[in-house]
Amino acid sequence: MTTTAQVVSVLLVENDSIFRRGLHTLLSFYSDDCYLQFQIVGEATSSEQAIKLVVEQKPALILLDVKLALELPEDSGLKVLMDLKKLDYHGKALILSAHREDELVFRAMQLGARGYVAKDRIGSQLYDAISTVMNDEIFLPPDIATSFFRIFHFYAGRSLQGHCTIHLTDREQEVLNWLIKGASNEEISRYLHVTIATVKAHLTSVFEKLGVTSRTQAIVKALKLGLVGTDE
Repeated sequence: MTTTAQVVSVLLVENDSIFRRGLHTLLSFYSDDCYLQFQIVGEATSSEQAIKLVVEQKPALILLDVKLALELPEDSGLKVLMDLKKLDYHGKALILSAHREDELVFRAMQLGARGYVAKDRIGSQLYDAISTVMNDEIFLPPDIATSFFRIFHFYAGRSLQGHCTIHLTDREQEVLNWLIKGASNEEISRYLHVTIATVKAHLTSVFEKLGVTSRTQAIVKALKLGLVGTDE
């Protein structure tokens, strides 16, 4: 008896054109031999492009590079995941990354990624990863799972330390909480009913107290020190 293939619409979010071509080849190969049929509905090289295509195409699956632009940390796969939460996206996001730092894995999964595959394991793991996440399950190979739980336990063990060593004002804490949720300066100003200049001033103070120089570093440091909950 012939089984009807499940058609899966896919959005590729990756700024490396050679790697994107490789994904095309793999997905085409899978479509020929497996019960899942993949239809690539768009390609994006930035977080802004990605969200625009999500709204237009509503893909069932997003294959997402977690670090789209190393020289521009705010334009990243993490930002895409943050924006997807605001859109109430109902598809699946699967991270494909050359980076497997503990904090990066943890943050991506915390923001709603359904799986994480290292790029050097794509050939052996991608189909299993896609099948797993499309079946509403989480895909974390053993080495990546180790990274995730290592940082999970680290955060759990440090939940009070930050409050003892870093002293934020109530307003700075509010700004930090919105930063963790992925809000822009403009959005924070609207939520808190203050000017953008005031938001920037509070962020500058928060960065100085945390000893960081970027929003991404502030998020990671705040999580490490337990200044915000891991479900923020």
